[in-house]
Amino acid sequence: MTVMSRFGTDVLLTGWGHSPFGKLPEETLESLIVGVAREAIAGAGLEASDIDEIYLGQFNSGLLPLGFASSLALQVSDDLANVPATRVENACASGSAAVHQGVKSLLAGTATTVLVIGAEKMTHAPASVVGSALLGADYELAGHESATGFAGLFAGTALAYADRYGDVVGALGQIASKNHHNGTANPYAQLHKELSVEFCQTESAQNPMVAYPLKRTDCSPISDGAAAVVLSTRPVGGALTPPVRLRAFAQANDFLPAAKRDPTAFAGSAAAWHRALAMAGITLDDLDLVELHDCFTIAELIMYEVMGLTPAGQGSRALDEGWVHRDGLLPVNLSGGLKSKGHPVGATGVSQHVLAAMQLTGTAGAMQLPSARMAAVHNMGGLAVANYVSVLEGL
Repeated sequence: MTVMSRFGTDVLLTGWGHSPFGKLPEETLESLIVGVAREAIAGAGLEASDIDEIYLGQFNSGLLPLGFASSLALQVSDDLANVPATRVENACASGSAAVHQGVKSLLAGTATTVLVIGAEKMTHAPASVVGSALLGADYELAGHESATGFAGLFAGTALAYADRYGDVVGALGQIASKNHHNGTANPYAQLHKELSVEFCQTESAQNPMVAYPLKRTDCSPISDGAAAVVLSTRPVGGALTPPVRLRAFAQANDFLPAAKRDPTAFAGSAAAWHRALAMAGITLDDLDLVELHDCFTIAELIMYEVMGLTPAGQGSRALDEGWVHRDGLLPVNLSGGLKSKGHPVGATGVSQHVLAAMQLTGTAGAMQLPSARMAAVHNMGGLAVANYVSVLEGL
């Protein structure tokens, strides 16, 4: 079963836009939103007047004074006056939450063309403000001071994993090095620097410990950036690229209190992953690439196991045997992932969809994987609390 066979409506990605990710002092939230929205609309071969509805994925959580950003996309053109626009927030999964809301509007028949934007402006804020904002996504620490923030939470996951299965430092260093290497081919990425496995595995003045055992190379950077995609129920004449089909989508939320979650299982991500593949009618072997949420390297390691690449506790095999590298069985994070590309929170999920669509249309440039036909996107908010998976198919 697919989206089309289950709902009787085709959902296509027909155009997209993407800003650079990184420290962008010359950009505002508004300029980021307007820039990628215009690029996506033009890429789809449309005019602003063709848009039926808008969804904006943005976390904010006090990063900016403006907490009501839904209508910023109307700045693209006066022709967007009175178009419904809604801001969507689900922590670090806000971007995919916006994509999935746009999909549901198409399936409900209330729209035939939806503009989805993900955007975040973060680097202007002091580290303490960013840390406090991000901790708003944690049940126990929201509103409290924390020296290590979300790095400390994922460090706890790494320690729990190590206690159950054995040392993780070697595997985490391999993930960091792989994603830095992949990021050098991504023109949108924040970090364009090769880092050796040994450097990433070793604590040093250049790679300090953030929250044991996670070092700086294990953590995604604070970023500004935006991405946008046009969703349509039918192909659009004049589009710059062929469309990409949404074959399946799924969401699963886990409990907020940490005591009700196994920190090494990512049960919500597993539920979303298996639901999406079941809707798509595929197995892991049918996928050509995956863009997944590596906010910290331990998250990528656990996701190897969630996806079924290895049994629980054996995720390092996917690295040791080269399965997740560019020339492996299932390349993971060819974009460089959050680790190298950057993580402007609300933009991340939309960016993952855009970069997967570029792979499936042969327009990914130096990132391009030959003959890519099927891709999966995984985006999560909090410590695997809000979880989204999409399966995309080239036409």
